[in-house]
Amino acid sequence: MQLVLFDLDGTLIHSEAGIVGSLRHAFDRLGHLAPPLEELRRWIGPPLRQSFPRVIGDDPARVEQAVAYYRERFDSVGWTEHEVYPGIASLVEALAAADRTLAIVTTKMRTQARRIVDHLPFGHHFREVYGPTGDGQHSEKTQMIARALADFDVAPARAVMIGDRHFDIEGARSNGVRGLGVAWGFGSREELEQAGADAIAATPAELGALLRPVEALN
Repeated sequence: MQLVLFDLDGTLIHSEAGIVGSLRHAFDRLGHLAPPLEELRRWIGPPLRQSFPRVIGDDPARVEQAVAYYRERFDSVGWTEHEVYPGIASLVEALAAADRTLAIVTTKMRTQARRIVDHLPFGHHFREVYGPTGDGQHSEKTQMIARALADFDVAPARAVMIGDRHFDIEGARSNGVRGLGVAWGFGSREELEQAGADAIAATPAELGALLRPVEALN
């Protein structure tokens, strides 16, 4: 068995509209000027509790209020504002047909991610969705990848983590898991290279080709 872990935003779906719209909603509700779009795009991936303090200060109560305002819009409409990247559906279908075990590892709240995945036409192929639950446990990529390895009883050498940001690659490396970067998401090729990606795919078709040698070895 081979475990294939996918990031969600910037890897399976292009979710900028929903995330940025919800961030702007949060800043508006706080009465705080929102950063420019280019900066907000860099917020896609890291946990919000790490990003908000850089702009609104590190007052825990204010940060929690910002997160609550973000969820206010995201839970109502933002979660629907995404598109599946071309070629992803066929890649997921092919991996499922090859009996790979598929799961999601994301820093998006698990309830939000689960809702999105359940509505994807290929979402039923994902055996589990790993994401923060709000209790502070397993909120980092490193922790969630370790949890997935334990849950599925898979050795690191038989698993792969796929994502568009350095958090995905660093989480993979911390667990001894192969880390593959995707160039169509919100991170840059340079970011992925510096994080130590084993390889970077420019398209889902290239990603499929990168996974085939792993399948042959396992």
